[in-house]
Amino acid sequence: MNQRVRVKICGVRSEEDVVAAVAAGADAVGFNFYPQSPRFIDPNTAAELARRLPPFVEAVGVFVRTSVEAARRALAGTAIRVIQVHGGEPELIERGLWRYVPAFAARDEGDLAGVKDYLARCRAAGAPPSAVLVDGHAPGLHGGTGVAAPWELLAEWAEDVPLILAGGLTPENVAEAARRVRPYAVDVAGGVEASPGHKDADKIRRFVEAVRGA
Repeated sequence: MNQRVRVKICGVRSEEDVVAAVAAGADAVGFNFYPQSPRFIDPNTAAELARRLPPFVEAVGVFVRTSVEAARRALAGTAIRVIQVHGGEPELIERGLWRYVPAFAARDEGDLAGVKDYLARCRAAGAPPSAVLVDGHAPGLHGGTGVAAPWELLAEWAEDVPLILAGGLTPENVAEAARRVRPYAVDVAGGVEASPGHKDADKIRRFVEAVRGA
């Protein structure tokens, strides 16, 4: 049975960004809480934007080298219940009200072996993450790398945890990525921007249309 590939528009920073993502048919939007990122948004603004999301569009909090507990405290009182963490050691978290998505930067089979080892430990502990995100690898960067993940290796994904594909995706290449990898979801930030931190509504629309067409 074919499964529809979900779309997350990451690094939204304004009401216009949210409106564009929702109008295009995105399934989720990401709020980036990493201060060094050009896509950083302050928690109060993110909380207000998350409250304006319509039903069935998910809000995701994106963190770098932050523990899940610290992320929970940062998101207390908001409508954001999905925590995506880049960098650091991935944690073993029991599923509950909060959903955890660890992100991994991958170049080769060795990097993906590390992801699989982590998932094996999660299974042994009875604490699988809600999904894993695999991004391209760029030294010193955590998300928004513009570097493609290894599609040919991810096409063999056989884990029982949903795969979110990120890294270098654009309206021009995401259909091919969706067909080749068949991920649960795709995640884009820079690929739908006019400039770093500034989303382009037409690129968002074309990105979502390309995924749906694939």
